[in-house]
Amino acid sequence: MCKIFVTKPYLPPQDEYTSQVEKIFQACQLTNQGPRLRELEEKIQSFLKVPHFQYVTNGTIALQLALEALDIREGEIITTPFSYVATTSSILWQRCKPIFVDIEPHNFTIDVSKIEAAITSKTRAIMPVHVFGYACDTEQIENIARKHGLKVIYDAAHAFASVYKGRSLCGYGDVSTLSFHATKLYHTVEGGACIVRDEIVNTKLDLIKRFGHNGNTHLCLGINGKQSEFHAAMGLAIWPHLTEIVQARKRISAEYDELLAGAIGRPMEQKDLLYNYAYYPVLFKNEAQLLRVFAALEKEDIYPRRYFYPSLNTLPYLQEKQHCPVSEDICSRIACLPLYPALAITDVRRIAHIILENL
Repeated sequence: MCKIFVTKPYLPPQDEYTSQVEKIFQACQLTNQGPRLRELEEKIQSFLKVPHFQYVTNGTIALQLALEALDIREGEIITTPFSYVATTSSILWQRCKPIFVDIEPHNFTIDVSKIEAAITSKTRAIMPVHVFGYACDTEQIENIARKHGLKVIYDAAHAFASVYKGRSLCGYGDVSTLSFHATKLYHTVEGGACIVRDEIVNTKLDLIKRFGHNGNTHLCLGINGKQSEFHAAMGLAIWPHLTEIVQARKRISAEYDELLAGAIGRPMEQKDLLYNYAYYPVLFKNEAQLLRVFAALEKEDIYPRRYFYPSLNTLPYLQEKQHCPVSEDICSRIACLPLYPALAITDVRRIAHIILENL
């Protein structure tokens, strides 16, 4: 029996990828904003209905590019402790200080009622996360940012194909960033993107990701955030299958819902959100219960993931520790169950049965 991991990358039919690769060989351009990349950018921008879209090397670089393009290189950035470590890392790499605001317990997004109390004269921006593809309170965050003259950068790595209040969830904020890592519901093996509201900021970000120069004219400090034609080719090969990928994840999630109903904690549904089924998070009563279930699943070669763990405010290399009791509690007892299109319903039922037996 094969091992079952929390995710398994979707691969398109091989001939559909190789047909894209053949075009690369014909054009003989491997990087530097080639035709495959430009085609992918146009498709995704049109799908998301956003003003400016830039495909870059990964989701972490996307966050750093966003900060740099908004001239944020020092000061404090309000963010969430409940995210993947890259959210905090991007802030630290910009020599800024993360100020952690605790999360609300229903969808695990930043608690907007606590943001204003964290704002100081050093605050430059707010960096919330649409955790697991659930929407932050974008309206309140926008109001707070305008009131205090702050930028908003959304880490929307989980939000691709989620629609909130009739708009792409990726379209909020001054900049929203995406990840197209192989573990995501839509991927390009490695990759990321920046969705930018302002045209001037977009032009600057485009320059920064290309070393900061046009030809022989060096205009600003830059970095290599460009993506290759081969990664774009994978994105183009997977693109026609996006709807079936989301629908398959929806079917598996519905099966989990039916089997585990009332037995285990789940995020609260959001009435204004058309969800993308990026993850299937479950909340155990306590850490001991989580560990017991994990041990039982791993005996059967099934590997869910403690996602997210630990709470980022507890990272050992932070100079100052900030207390976020809700996040610390949730992190101790949350996990994501296996969820990917190729996961058999029989395996979903087996996973649910093992969980129910060990609660």
